[in-house]
Amino acid sequence: MDYGVREPARLGRIRLPGGRSLGWAEWGPVDGTPVLVCPGAATSRRLGFGGGVVDAAGVRLVSVDRPGLGASDPDPGRTLTGWAADIRHLIHERALRAPSAVGFSQGAPFALALAAYGLVDAVAVVSGSDELAHPRFAHSLDPQVRGMVDVVAADPGAAEASFADFGSADTLWDLIITTSPEADRTVYTDPVFQHAFRRAMAEAFSQGPGGYARDTVLAMGRWPFDPADIAVPVDLWYGQQDTSPVHSPDLGESLARMIPKATRHLLPAAGGSLLWTHAETVLRTLLAHVR
Repeated sequence: MDYGVREPARLGRIRLPGGRSLGWAEWGPVDGTPVLVCPGAATSRRLGFGGGVVDAAGVRLVSVDRPGLGASDPDPGRTLTGWAADIRHLIHERALRAPSAVGFSQGAPFALALAAYGLVDAVAVVSGSDELAHPRFAHSLDPQVRGMVDVVAADPGAAEASFADFGSADTLWDLIITTSPEADRTVYTDPVFQHAFRRAMAEAFSQGPGGYARDTVLAMGRWPFDPADIAVPVDLWYGQQDTSPVHSPDLGESLARMIPKATRHLLPAAGGSLLWTHAETVLRTLLAHVR
């Protein structure tokens, strides 16, 4: 089956004011409607989605490596606020007029940060991680995830070092496969998709595990913004078959109540891989907010 993974049409890096470089990949027409992609955990800019959709839909899909992953230089101690500052420069340098954003899995808080800081006009959160450290999840997290959240709260530096010791492309691939339902394993083990996914993971770890470790600290900690202050439309997409312990424990139900213009879409037959199984629906719903 065609899950829409394609080679990027364009690859490049921009130089940020402090001298760091930020790596990006693009698909679709250069003059298309810009959609920024915040990839999932431990994957790089190369893993796009909607390859059979973006050209017809007039979408300029722009995926960005977070600092320390893939082609982006490290930024020790970085924050979600700093990420928004980096993307502000990318928007200017790449002339991305009125972009929207997609955040997949661990990329969700990074995409929502762009909305909270006024950089995008709409967001699609797909199989997204939630604010796992929020008190509303105090009694509903998987015990192992609760332990990670507690360590980040008590000693972020020690937590980051622990995540770096654990993190590798092979380890995380095995974790994804063993914790995914059949609906997702069918996607992830498709030969074409698996090749693209594994290559993106290898590229993400090309500088070592530091970027992944810092991402995980940020994902397991409190957000530096209030979701209630997000003023743009946000679509929350979840599959009822999703078994990932690090996605939203209530599949976005409480987050939808917190974000004023949120719409929750719960798909009964889908799993966590719905970014690739339902790419056209996600993109066209997002575009309806910005066109």
